[in-house]
Amino acid sequence: MTRRVFAVLGSAVFLVIAPGTVAGLVPWWISGWRVQAPLLGVPAIRIAGGALIAAGLPVLLDAFRRFALEGLGTPAPVFPTRHLVVRGFYRYVRNPMYVALVALIVGQGLVLGSAPLLGYAALLWLAFHGFVLLYEEPTLRATFGAEYDAFCANVPRWVPRLHPWRKS
Repeated sequence: MTRRVFAVLGSAVFLVIAPGTVAGLVPWWISGWRVQAPLLGVPAIRIAGGALIAAGLPVLLDAFRRFALEGLGTPAPVFPTRHLVVRGFYRYVRNPMYVALVALIVGQGLVLGSAPLLGYAALLWLAFHGFVLLYEEPTLRATFGAEYDAFCANVPRWVPRLHPWRKS
């Protein structure tokens, strides 16, 4: 029970600090959250941006919840999960947190008409990709072995599956 309490508290703090900075504070620094003319002069692009924000936020929150309650840890490397999380949105894509964060930032860029935010989203995805390849995947493979290998073999890294993977 104590581990679960620390996992929930740690995940909540990490949610505010990391995604709060990456998808909140930095976009505000870049754009001031000022609405500009719609990108490409197409107002409907703002609707797509709103849809990305509406889709990304629940994915992000669900992933954090699952890390705490199912994985009994946090997304922070200093307090990792005890169990590999392979339920929820993890049945569709291996990195739903990163996908959700990029979706939130792209959504903000589209809603605000901010090309610099779209550039930031692209650079952030590259940073996430490098982190996943160089640190996260080797660490998870060393920690969870065959269970993680099966997950990788069945769930794509970035582009979600159309149907959920069912762990056998």
